[in-house]
Amino acid sequence: MTRTADFPAPTRVALGDARLEVFEAGRENRGNPIVLCHGWPEHAYSWRHQMPALAAAGYHVIVPNQRGYGNSSRPSQVEAYDIARLTGDLAALLDHFGYRDAVFVGHDWGANVVWSMALLHPARVRRIINLALPYQPRTPIPWVEFLEGVFGPDNHLVHFNRQPGVADAVLDANAGRFLRNLLRRNQPSAPPEPGMMMINLATAEAPSGDPLMSDEDLAVFIAAFEASGFAASINWYRNLDRNWRILADVDPVVRQPALMIHGTRDMIPPSETLSEFVPNAEVLSLDCGHWIQQEKPDETTEAMLGWLAVRQAA
Repeated sequence: MTRTADFPAPTRVALGDARLEVFEAGRENRGNPIVLCHGWPEHAYSWRHQMPALAAAGYHVIVPNQRGYGNSSRPSQVEAYDIARLTGDLAALLDHFGYRDAVFVGHDWGANVVWSMALLHPARVRRIINLALPYQPRTPIPWVEFLEGVFGPDNHLVHFNRQPGVADAVLDANAGRFLRNLLRRNQPSAPPEPGMMMINLATAEAPSGDPLMSDEDLAVFIAAFEASGFAASINWYRNLDRNWRILADVDPVVRQPALMIHGTRDMIPPSETLSEFVPNAEVLSLDCGHWIQQEKPDETTEAMLGWLAVRQAA
């Protein structure tokens, strides 16, 4: 991985059946942990704007590349990426640092892991800040069948499951183009094109909207996925139905204080049932798309620190 000068060097932390690449800031603030969880197809580097400010505010900032990403473990078995293992990694990460609990922050798939962390390991979660992906109530039928019924077979979550290996190969062959075309902002609204969106992005000649980040920053993401490939990270999606079964008998209510941050231009809509399943949630919207903490870094950091300050004082 090529890092910009001010991004910390990683350590490799052994956690049971996985080793995670972990980036830290504010080690001098030991005792006040905050764990930042990236989404797909991203990297711990997506939190580069927030890490220094959180450390300056007194937090021990812990940012893993979760399993399947960067230089963290990439098991070959699909089931190695189910929600029990993903949340188990985070619980083991707290054990490694000697923490009983922590504030958890997630974006996109990372938000799903954080919501699930609160369900499967509630005693380890002090507070929650999630970006882009609201709490997803368990559906009456398994997730893939449900999503196929609503969005059709070309939806990428369905496609990843129904046609294993197809998208992986296309994305691997076009990693730079795919990430350059996906990681954008100020994209004009337009009806969806026929076909599977992620494959379309990987093969599109011209991106829409504006670059989300500098070429130097984008190079970090491209280098990481050129080295790792996409299959391991896509395996997270291939556990949707397994996760559905794992959560069958789990209390679905998240009781920790939570801040949900939406981008008003994101394709993911706000949840209509958030207060039912996360009764202690507050909701904030920022004028941006899906890549919230990178598109609106200062506003995101200010919102996080402001909400945490109020909650700590309460």
